[in-house]
This record gives sequence, C-alpha cells and structure tokens, in this order.
Amino acid sequence: MLTMINVATIGSVKNWPLTAEYGFSSVFFFLLATLIFFIPTALVSAELATGWPKVGGVFAWVKEAFGHRTGFLAAWLLWVQTIVWYPTALSFIAAAIAYIFNPELALNNWFTFSIILLVFWSTTLVNLRGMRTSGWISSMGMILGTFLPGIFIIVLGAIWYFSGAPSQIDFTRKAFFPNLTSISQMVLFAGVLISLAGIEMSAVHARDVVNPRKNYPKAILYSLLIILGLSIPGVLAIALVIPQSEISLLAGSLQAISIFLGAYNLKAFTPLLAFLIALGTIASVSTWVVGPTKGLLAAAEAGDLPPRFRKLNENGMPKPLLLFQATVVTFLGLIFVLFPTLNEAYWMLMALVTELYLIMYLLMFGAAIKLRYKRPTTERPYKIPGGNAGMWIICLVGILACIYTMVIGFFPPDHIPVQSRSTYISLMAAGVLLFSLGPTLILLFQKPEWKKLH
Repeated sequence: MLTMINVATIGSVKNWPLTAEYGFSSVFFFLLATLIFFIPTALVSAELATGWPKVGGVFAWVKEAFGHRTGFLAAWLLWVQTIVWYPTALSFIAAAIAYIFNPELALNNWFTFSIILLVFWSTTLVNLRGMRTSGWISSMGMILGTFLPGIFIIVLGAIWYFSGAPSQIDFTRKAFFPNLTSISQMVLFAGVLISLAGIEMSAVHARDVVNPRKNYPKAILYSLLIILGLSIPGVLAIALVIPQSEISLLAGSLQAISIFLGAYNLKAFTPLLAFLIALGTIASVSTWVVGPTKGLLAAAEAGDLPPRFRKLNENGMPKPLLLFQATVVTFLGLIFVLFPTLNEAYWMLMALVTELYLIMYLLMFGAAIKLRYKRPTTERPYKIPGGNAGMWIICLVGILACIYTMVIGFFPPDHIPVQSRSTYISLMAAGVLLFSLGPTLILLFQKPEWKKLH
C-alpha cells in the first residue's frame, strides 16, 4: 500500500517533458537526484514520522525540534509551495485536455487559465466530501492516468528506437555525462530533483507498516524502482522524437504520443491517451489538495491563524482552508495569462516551487539531527542506521543537495526565453522572500483570541 501511495504522489508523466530537455544525460541526473535527495528525504521523514506520529507531519517534527514559530514556518512553506505547484500541474491537465479536442488549444493562454480554474475548484469540492471519495479518485487515476499512458509512451519509444527510426538524442558515453560546471546545463537539475519530492507526505503512514525497520526501506526501494522504471524510459522516449528546442514543458508527453501514433497510423487514439493522462494528473492534484492543509490546520489549532481556519465540515475536512487555498490558486493561475509564453510561466512557477520546497526540507533535515540529541530516548520504530553519525551523513548529503539546487534554481535555462535575466532573478528572489515571510507577517498581527479553543 505504501509503495502505491508513493507512486501516486510522486510518479507522474507530467514531470517527464521537463527532464527530457536533458536527453540521454537525464538518466545521470535521475540517478544523482535519487542518491543525494530522494533516499535522504525518504529515510529522514520515515524516522520522524514513526517517532512523532502526530497530526501535522512536518509541522509537528520541526516544532518538536526548534519550537513553535519554526514549526509554523515549515508548515507554511509546505503549504505555500504546493499552492504555487498547483497551477503547473493544472496547466499540464489543460494541455492534455486540449489534445482531446484541438492540440492548438495547448498554446492558448486563456484556455489554460480556464481549465486551471475549472479543475482545481472541482477537485476542491470533491475533497470536501471526505477522504474516502478523494482516495478512490487517486487510486483509479494512478492506474489509468499514470501506469497505462506511461507504459504506452515507453513501448512506443522502444519500438521507435529499435526500428531504426530517426533519433533526436545520442546514446553515447559523452552524452550520458553532462558538463557539471555549466550553469546552463545544471539549472534543469532543479526540475529533476523536485520531481522526486513529496515522500514526506506518505511517511505519515510509516508507523502502520508491520516491522517498519525492515519493511519501510523495502517499500521505499520498490517505490523508487517503479518511479525510475517508468520515468527514465519515458523521458528518453520523449527526447527521442522531439528536438530539445521544441519540447513543450506543458504538453511534451502529448507531443511525443502524437508523433508516435502519427508514425504508426494510430493518431485516432491520441484523444483517448490524452484523456487518461489528464485523469491521472487530476488524481495527483486530488492526492495533494488536502495533505498540505493538514499542517496548516495544526498551526491554526495552535492559534497561529484566525479561529475560522480551524473549522471542519461534517466530513472532517478543513473547509475554510480549502476554499482559501482555491482562491489563492485562482490568482496564481493568472501568470499564464500575464506571461508572453506558457513555457516561461511554467518554468518560473516550477523554479519558485523548488526554492520554497527546499527551504522546508532544510528545516526537516535540521530537525532530524536536533531530535537525535534533544529526544534520544523517544521510540522510533524506524531509525536510520549508523547511530548519530549515520544521521549526520544522510542529513548533510540532503542539506548540500538542497543548497546547491537552490543556488542554480535562480538562473533561467538558456532555451527558456526571458525578456531580462536580471529581472527574472529579481522576481524569483522577491517571490521567495514574499512567500517565506508569510508566518512572520501573520504572527505580527496575531490576536490573543486566536489562542482560545472555542
């Protein structure tokens, strides 16, 4: 079960076009991101989740280590980065829906914005009905929208390659290893790394695993094999048929499918595959809609937000928080109307997501180290092996990966047209600062009655 939750949360064909920009070297970066980021975050979040299985996840862990204010910051960052991420996932859904009716709509700014509003508000209303409904949608969507289209792209890519059809990438040793000193080549690594983020969302289930010390690492290994087993060949299949300069960050998967099916006289099936991919991404969004609000709900119950935000509806869902979240996503979606190209808007949102998410991970790694000394006797059904030295090694690898990725994430890729490089960097810095200062501003205006339970 835990393996399937991880695949539903992280594995998605939505992420493939961004990584396909790397061509054959995408395999190198997938393996690198796995070693220095995915494995450390999985192991650390498992220890924290089994040692402090409290509602709120990251909020509870960081609060236990560094105090209430820092815990609120961690919960806020987890929530706000997801808020910024939603429009990117929803824009991919818009592109998929466009391929059902008219592929040219995938380049239309207003069509993209309209689908963002329609899908997110619908998903929010579904989640207000409770976890049973949203859980069913997530499970079905993962099978129909992630596994089937993903395998389809992989099989068609394999047929294309082994039939000797023209290839847009070189499968050579030189092409495998990128220039690690080039910022323009490394900047896309931020997209690869963030595509493997989210494991802490499922770590809250680690305590439910029988013999977690033995079986949780197995679940992580199986999750990793499935995610990489789909992602690597899927990314290569896209890079195989689309030149790097022509890959759409929103519709790259659909572009590849359309080319494959056109070559095999099966283009009539494109709308069906587009429908399944749209369904799978909607399921992914549905999985995330409630999760991050749980940490913010815990902060609200602690008095960090106005009392209205701690209210639950008859299905136990935080209705005011979910409706507020949908309103903020609506305003963020306007970036797809305001920016000249969809690729530019998509990349900037993804870069901002990366920066905010990685700050949260830095707090999580720091909390894991701190709690080894602050709460050494707390029972942890899963514990990173190697004692405190093992914890330091794992966390330092993760911390260095986060810091490096944050630095390169401030630079735009060469193939993404931006009107001014300095303006882009300034907007990125302003966005990170503005969203990160949220808790400080909220607590500045905190009122005594927020602390009252009733």
